[in-house]
Amino acid sequence: MHKFADTSPTPWYKLLNSSSVIQILEFIQDLIIISLCIGLFSFMAIQLRELFVSLLPPLNFPMVTADILFLLILVELFRLLIIYLQERRISIGVAVEVSIVSVLREIIVKGILETPWSQVLATCSFLLVLAVLLVVRVWLPPTFEGIDPEQKVSERHKKQAVNSKQ
Repeated sequence: MHKFADTSPTPWYKLLNSSSVIQILEFIQDLIIISLCIGLFSFMAIQLRELFVSLLPPLNFPMVTADILFLLILVELFRLLIIYLQERRISIGVAVEVSIVSVLREIIVKGILETPWSQVLATCSFLLVLAVLLVVRVWLPPTFEGIDPEQKVSERHKKQAVNSKQ
């Protein structure tokens, strides 16, 4: 009895699960993140120049404060991209911190007294949700363990990377 050799081509969906395709896609994703880092770094340099120019008289204190906070937001976004390149994950803590600083910057730029009460209430609610998220992320059991969840996940990822190389 003859057994027929299975000469059918591999289905397309199994080709997507191959390690070479995944490595190529991760490489392309890294190139995109690196280009974002370069662009963000260039934009930070331009904003830093603008900040120094705005320090010349006449000094507009609210705008200088807004520029400084905007530069800090850009630095935190850069840090978020670097963490992603190193650990292949988004840091919840850094993302929430960027959101909080962004909201506070908008409040400083517009002025709390000129903002409608409904928008102030919505902003306070949003900040409260972000604060709760910062606290709750520590106790998310399936993803994080321990007191410093981001450091624990980072250590676990580094151990897995070392073990996979061996």
